[in-house]
Amino acid sequence: MYDIIIIGGGPAGLNAAMLLGRCRRKVIVFDNGQHRNRWAKYMNGFLNSDGMPPGDFIKKGRAELQKYNIEILDKKIETATHSKGCFVLNDEDGTVYKCKKLLLATGLKDRLPEIEGVESFYGISVHHCQYCDGWESRDKSIAVYGKDRDGIGQALSMKTWSPDITLYTDGTNKLRDVDLDLLKRNEVKVCTEKITGLEGEDGKLQKILLANGGAREHQVMFFSTGSSQQSDLGKQLGCEFTSKGVIKTRRQQHSNIPGLFVAGDAARDMQLVIVAAAEGARAGVAINIELQNEERK
Repeated sequence: MYDIIIIGGGPAGLNAAMLLGRCRRKVIVFDNGQHRNRWAKYMNGFLNSDGMPPGDFIKKGRAELQKYNIEILDKKIETATHSKGCFVLNDEDGTVYKCKKLLLATGLKDRLPEIEGVESFYGISVHHCQYCDGWESRDKSIAVYGKDRDGIGQALSMKTWSPDITLYTDGTNKLRDVDLDLLKRNEVKVCTEKITGLEGEDGKLQKILLANGGAREHQVMFFSTGSSQQSDLGKQLGCEFTSKGVIKTRRQQHSNIPGLFVAGDAARDMQLVIVAAAEGARAGVAINIELQNEERK
């Protein structure tokens, strides 16, 4: 029986594991390696780690956990149930694990634009977060992808980083007059043509190809297509979700299920690495306090 099982070995899960290890708790971390930012060349906006490759960040974090005897398994947890203060988990090989407390730090996965070949540009010149990659895109010609009205907010936001912004709605034409007026006043160009592909070399975007035979030159694309849960364990366990598809959390990362905590992108709209790590730390402290209260006679 583990004191705590952590599912997800990204910033939230590793930081929680560190705090709990320092509290002398018996901890195991499961990590299937499907981190949201694994496509990115660099991880930005994290003090003392700005510009570090995400893979290096994870390796460094894992190394720091060794002195706390934290067990890490590169396996996927397939199923999870809970009953009478105990969580029962099964991994992909059918091995069973039990714990008193469970932390989900499984994160989200982005929905890439449905453009042929976009994967080869993702993380290099195609991005989803302006706070992560806006600085590196400053003063470049930036395309913002969002069907219907989904890209308006991001297109306006990108004006902070570059004066040259074009919103692409990829064959949809649901922008309202008030939207068009707002975009025009803020000097955001609009293209409603269907996109047929991207052109560039070594992951660096050069042109957006259109169904009408035209092509427009851009160096960067940001997209606003939403995301979904990386894991269905929250659903299996009966967690409540927000209208945006993230798990509802209460104070100190508690979910609606007793003993179940959630940290990182799976639980928040502020989806930054440094925020995920902070939530992991907060969850770790809350879990230890809950265990302490249960241990007192």
